[in-house]
Amino acid sequence: MNTSNHEELEEIQNCDNDDIENAELEEPEGQSGFGSHLLGLNRKTYEQVGVDTPGNTPITKEPGIGWMTAFLFVTYFVGLAILVPLRKLMIIDYKLSYPSGTATAVLINGFHAPKGDEMAKFYFDFSMTYVGAGMICSHLVNLSLLFGAVLSWGIMWPLIRGLKGQWFPESLPESSMKSLNGYRVFISIALILGDGLYNFAKILLFTATNIHATMERRSKKSHNQGPDDLKRNQVFVRESIPMWLALSGYILLAAISIIAIPFIFPEVKWYYVVVAYILAPTLSFCNAYGAGLTDMNMAYNYGKVALFVLSALGGKRHGVVAGLVGCGVIKSLVSTSSDLMQDFKTGHLTFTSPRSMLVGQAIGTAIGCVVAPLTFFLFYKAFDVGNPDGEYKAPYAIIYRNMAILGVEGFSALPHHCLHLCCGFFAFSVAANLVRDFNPKNIGRWIPLPMAMAVPFVVGGYFAIDMCVGSLIVYAWHILKTKEATLMLPAIASGLICGDGLWILPSSILALFKVRPPICMRFLERA
Repeated sequence: MNTSNHEELEEIQNCDNDDIENAELEEPEGQSGFGSHLLGLNRKTYEQVGVDTPGNTPITKEPGIGWMTAFLFVTYFVGLAILVPLRKLMIIDYKLSYPSGTATAVLINGFHAPKGDEMAKFYFDFSMTYVGAGMICSHLVNLSLLFGAVLSWGIMWPLIRGLKGQWFPESLPESSMKSLNGYRVFISIALILGDGLYNFAKILLFTATNIHATMERRSKKSHNQGPDDLKRNQVFVRESIPMWLALSGYILLAAISIIAIPFIFPEVKWYYVVVAYILAPTLSFCNAYGAGLTDMNMAYNYGKVALFVLSALGGKRHGVVAGLVGCGVIKSLVSTSSDLMQDFKTGHLTFTSPRSMLVGQAIGTAIGCVVAPLTFFLFYKAFDVGNPDGEYKAPYAIIYRNMAILGVEGFSALPHHCLHLCCGFFAFSVAANLVRDFNPKNIGRWIPLPMAMAVPFVVGGYFAIDMCVGSLIVYAWHILKTKEATLMLPAIASGLICGDGLWILPSSILALFKVRPPICMRFLERA
């Protein structure tokens, strides 16, 4: 699970910018939901949303170490088995970059490199994660991110904001799902699902109709690979995980979860959990595919899909609880499967057995399922979490409960023309993939990736600029010194990413003791 206590802490603190949830808290770590969907079940959040609010049922559940630990165990472990059969397709056939996994592999390989240690030295700052990711991702991915940022934050959101009072009520804050945030979330979901479902359907069709031709084509391609790549692929395939083991493991763990979750939450019927596990494989593939391209784990977005679906299925009586729990189930599954693919990428580059990576991830997941609730309760008992006038306001608990209420009321409660825009962007996502597949050498090479475009719609455009800076560094360095760039760029990018990750622990300690940065920089408009 790799849950980051630092990100959980920020999630329950007051956040002035709604994008923090998407950019910081909901990335590969911090998916437990202690500051969002699980905390949204307690009575304090129910009262803050409004006792008389339509759809806000009085059913609540206070946080507890026991049920939270059990919930994490029965949900996170299912995600370890869900995409194991597709690991070869994602890592070897699609050659997805998985920048975080690649950075970890480069760092590990650097410890054991027989030569080139002096050239691999690099002094890096602790706040350059996205620049490093941009140096690993392709130019097309980075430019697609920038295009999505310009289209959304430069054109669409200002235009929609100007229609306040016509398309949505002026009295609502922009963070409301019935306001501007509704457009942000649902349009990004439409783009992501369009791209992910297209590729998922293409893989099923391709596998069913062209198995023999595919094997011949892969055999021919293997002759053009370097010796290191061939050896990596051989190790990765040789130490395989049997298909029957992955499928039976998923079915067994899902069955345990289907039985256990209704015991933890009596309002959640067993068939709601079945629906969640039917959605899980497709959503997990979409997220892992997107993470391989952009290094952004969008599990929170897929959790919102389940939240709305299960809230609608649960009806007015149990819809809120069913939606919040379903959100947690899908977020856990989708996040864990994406993290496992990152680990498989690391294992592929370091000649490590996939079986060892799977066992290591399982051990880490078990530790996280125990440590994460205990860490949360340190803050929950020591501070007044959820108090709107306190330090730990936990704003996302209210947001997620409101989203569940919205799902109970139906999609007709969304702002005007939101569904029309979603259908349009879903169609664009499918059309863009069709053009890229049928005309890859001419028009297709200039078509942006819908999956990458969708990320800035919710997160914001700032990180797209950072990643394009990384892409510009790669482009310029290859023009000036191609050979040096080939050797140095992976080390530099890995240093930028890993350096920021290593800073999380001291940053968490400083945040715990309320130590503030000595310098605060702010840019103001000229008078």
